[in-house]
Amino acid sequence: MNIDLLRRLCETPGVPGHEHRVREIILKEIEGLFDDVQTDAMGSLICRRDARKALENGDKPKKVMLLCHMDEIGFLVSHITEKGFVYVQPVGGFDARNLFSRRVLVSTDEGDLKAVMNPAGRPVHIAPPEERKKIPQVTDFIIDLGLGKKTGEVVKVGDMVTLDEPLIEMGEKVVSKAMDNRVACWLGIEAMRALGDADHTCEIYVAFTCQEEVGLRGAKTAAYAIKPDIGLGVDITLSCDTPGVPEQDQTTEQGKGFGLHVKDGWFIADLELVKEIENLAIEEEIPYQRTMLNGGGQDGAAAQQAAAGAKAVGIMVGTRYVHTVTEMIDKSDLLAARDILAAYLKRC
Repeated sequence: MNIDLLRRLCETPGVPGHEHRVREIILKEIEGLFDDVQTDAMGSLICRRDARKALENGDKPKKVMLLCHMDEIGFLVSHITEKGFVYVQPVGGFDARNLFSRRVLVSTDEGDLKAVMNPAGRPVHIAPPEERKKIPQVTDFIIDLGLGKKTGEVVKVGDMVTLDEPLIEMGEKVVSKAMDNRVACWLGIEAMRALGDADHTCEIYVAFTCQEEVGLRGAKTAAYAIKPDIGLGVDITLSCDTPGVPEQDQTTEQGKGFGLHVKDGWFIADLELVKEIENLAIEEEIPYQRTMLNGGGQDGAAAQQAAAGAKAVGIMVGTRYVHTVTEMIDKSDLLAARDILAAYLKRC
């Protein structure tokens, strides 16, 4: 299992609109896996593998598209004070309760600079009781690079800021920031490697998309250009199999296989495609679980709704503590997602 690749993907900064460094890693990894690779105007990486076997009836091959977004949630610098404190705007959804006392990375033209993030205001030692109960807004947090007035000489409005934590392995679990959605980037690469020299009759597109966390933006443009027949949204989903969460809200349980995603706030999966992948998982003895979300969305919705539309479904990896620096996956679930993608592509 290529944990080194997952580590490099997760630890590389890449918020919406700043995915270029992640894209460069992927470009090196996919050498020889595709027949054509292009970067579109939005910054998404569009990779095509032609059909390896013609259909017997002479029809054109179906276009199957995997959508794997490259961006992670993070921040963009919005203001620098004279004293060198940095204010930011979020790009992606944060729960402010998870942002207290964080180490961050500020990516500037001079390179990546270490910094810390804390909410503005009085610390607990001198704060009145009512102030201690207040949960700040994300925009109340400030970033301190320790450079004082020199900060404005190196940091610019629009610079990228990411949470700064390394990937670690814990037994059968892997923990990191940016599992959402470097897991999908890993799957887009490793599923194609697992596909090998299979004589598939479909035309395969793997789109490593940009700006998903701010509205599926890169997936919309990529899907419109490709006009797929089938769209597979590859992403993480919630795994709330932890204390304090009712059983009906757990979404997935870790260690029980990939998530076959039926519905979220942006799409409802194609019923026939759900059954087809479910039957394939049973036949190949690949563990799976059906999954739904009340809200949220993923790139499969963009493929479903682009141009004249496509059949779509989601292939998910259940993740604990989503949108934090402690996002946790189970290795067996990741491998199950890779295996079902490779099995489906071999038969498409």
